[in-house]
Amino acid sequence: MTVRVAGSEVVLEGLAIARGVAIGVAYPHDSGTIAVAERRIEPEAVAEECARFAEAVAAAARQVEQLQVKAVDLGGAAAEEMGYLLDAYRQMLKGSRLVRGVERRIADTHINAEAAVQREIAGIVQSFEAMDDSYLAARVADMRDIGRRLLRNLTHTPHRPFTALPRRAVILAEEMTPADTALLDRRRVAGLATVVGGAESHTAIMARSLGLPTVLGVAGLMKGLRGGEPVIVDGTGGVVVINPTPATLRHYRSKRAHFLRARRALTRLRDLPAETRDGTRIRLQANIELPAEVGAVLECGAEGIGLLRSEFLYMNRDDLPSEEEQYQVLRGLIERLDGRVLTVRTFDAGGDKLAPALGLSIGPNPALGLRAIRVGLARPALLETQLAAILRAAVHGPVRILVPMIATVEELRATRRMLRAAAARLINAGIALPDPLPPLGAMIEVPGAALAADALAGEADFFAIGTNDLIQYTLAIDRSDEAVAALFNPLHPAVLRLIQFSADAAAKARIPLCVCGEMAGDPRYTALLLGLGIRDLSMSTLNLPMVKQRVRSLEAAGADALAAAVMSEADSSRISALVDTETETPDCRW
Repeated sequence: MTVRVAGSEVVLEGLAIARGVAIGVAYPHDSGTIAVAERRIEPEAVAEECARFAEAVAAAARQVEQLQVKAVDLGGAAAEEMGYLLDAYRQMLKGSRLVRGVERRIADTHINAEAAVQREIAGIVQSFEAMDDSYLAARVADMRDIGRRLLRNLTHTPHRPFTALPRRAVILAEEMTPADTALLDRRRVAGLATVVGGAESHTAIMARSLGLPTVLGVAGLMKGLRGGEPVIVDGTGGVVVINPTPATLRHYRSKRAHFLRARRALTRLRDLPAETRDGTRIRLQANIELPAEVGAVLECGAEGIGLLRSEFLYMNRDDLPSEEEQYQVLRGLIERLDGRVLTVRTFDAGGDKLAPALGLSIGPNPALGLRAIRVGLARPALLETQLAAILRAAVHGPVRILVPMIATVEELRATRRMLRAAAARLINAGIALPDPLPPLGAMIEVPGAALAADALAGEADFFAIGTNDLIQYTLAIDRSDEAVAALFNPLHPAVLRLIQFSADAAAKARIPLCVCGEMAGDPRYTALLLGLGIRDLSMSTLNLPMVKQRVRSLEAAGADALAAAVMSEADSSRISALVDTETETPDCRW
C-alpha cells in the first residue's frame, strides 16, 4: 500500500523484519542483476562450455571462502549466521542439483553456460515458490544469489560493493543478498529496506543479527527514487517514509527515542528471573530454525531451546544427512547451550514442506496428508537415524525429543519403540548413551490430540502445544490465505478449550507442558496462558524480553481470575475485550 501526504512525502508499507527506527539519507543500491543472451553452441563445443562453467564454479567457491574469512570479524550471532549461510553456499557449489542441472542443460540443449545457469536457477526457484513452505520460500533468495555470483564470473562482471556511503545511510534496494547485508559498515548504515524479501530469509536473519532496523517486501520502493532524500525506516511497524514532513520527523524521532529506552530496559531484564509479582516462576525458552540462532538464544536470556525445528538438516540438498552428520550438528548446539535444555522436534517434513532428499510428493490436501511423524513411521529408517543421532548427542547435555503432529496414542507408542530399538543398537555397538534416555514428548497441534490429551498424557513424558497448527486445524483456516486470514483467531472459545483441556490433562498426569506457538511470544496472551496453568513458554528470541517484562508485571492470582472470566464466555469479541483490558503494559510492543 502507498499513501501520499503533505506534498512530496511518500509512505510505503512492507514486512517489519528488524525492530527499531532509522532516520537518515536514502542510498539506492543496484543488486547487480546481469542480463545475458542465450546462444546455441555446436556439439563439439559442449566440453569447452562445461569447462567454462567449472571455472566459474571454482571461482565462486574461492569467493565464498574469502567471505568466510571476513565473516569472522562480524562477531556474535551475525558471524554464526553468515558462517552457516556460506557453508550452505559451498554445498550448493559441490556437485549439487544446481551444478548437475547446469551441466546437463549445456550437454542436452546445446546452450551457453550463462543461459544454462539462468534456466536452471529459474526452474529451481519456480519449484520452490510452488510450495507453500516459508523455509523453502526463504531459500529462493540464496539460490538467486549463487546464480548471480556464477553469472558475474562467467561474464567477468566486477562486483560493486558499497562505496562512499554517507553517514546514517539508509540502504534502499530491489533486493539485498545476505552477503551484502553482512558486509555493511554498521558505523555508517542506519537501516535497510528492499522490494523483495521475506521474514525467514537469510537477509532478514542477518539484519536482525546486526541490529539494523529493516523492512522487506516494500512494493514501489524504488519508483522515482533518486538518492539523497531524507528517509525513515520503521522496522517495528513495517513502514518506510521518503521525504518525511517535519511533523512526521518529530513523530519518528520520538518513537526512536522511546524504542531505545525500552530496549535498554529490556536488556537489563536478561539475567532476571521470569517471575510474577507474587512469586510464580515461569520458564521462558526459545524456538529456533538454524544452529546460527543459538547466539541470540544466549543473548536474550532464554532458559533453553523449547523447539528446534530440525528440517534444516534435510533442506537444500539431494542426499539425506547421515547419523554422524546429525550427531555432530546437535552436539555443537548442546555444547553451546552449556547445560540449558535442547528440545529437538523430529523432522516435520512432507505434505507441502518438501525436502528433495526425502523424495516425497505433494498430496491432494498437503495439510492433511503424509507429513511429520506420519512420514517417520512410514519410512522408519529415516526416523531411526535421526533418533539415534539425538541419543548420541544427549550424552553431552540435557535433551528432549518432541514428536510433531501426533494424533493417536499408538503413534507415540510406535515412536517410543523405535527410540528404544535405536538405543539398543547403539549400546550393542558400544556407544555411550544417557541413562535414563531423553524424555519423549507429544506435540499437541491436532484437535484430536487435544481431545485425547488425557490418554496421551499416560504415554508422553511431556506436552508441547503448537498453537499455530492447532488454531488452523480447529477453525479450518489457512492463515496464509488472504481471503480467510482475518478469521484466524487464537481467542476462539474452541481453541482456548482445547488448550485448557491439554493443560488440565498434563497437570493431572504430572508431566511438563510448554506452549511453543505464536501465542507464546505475544505479550497480549501471556496473562491468559498463565491463568490456564501454563508455566513454560517457548518463542522467538526477539519476543522473549517483552514476554519476560509482561510476566514480571503480572500477579498469578490476577491471571487466574482472567482465565476464569474468559473461559466462562462464548463470544470471541467479549473474550478479546477481557484480554485487552488486562494487557496494560505500555512497553510490551516496542
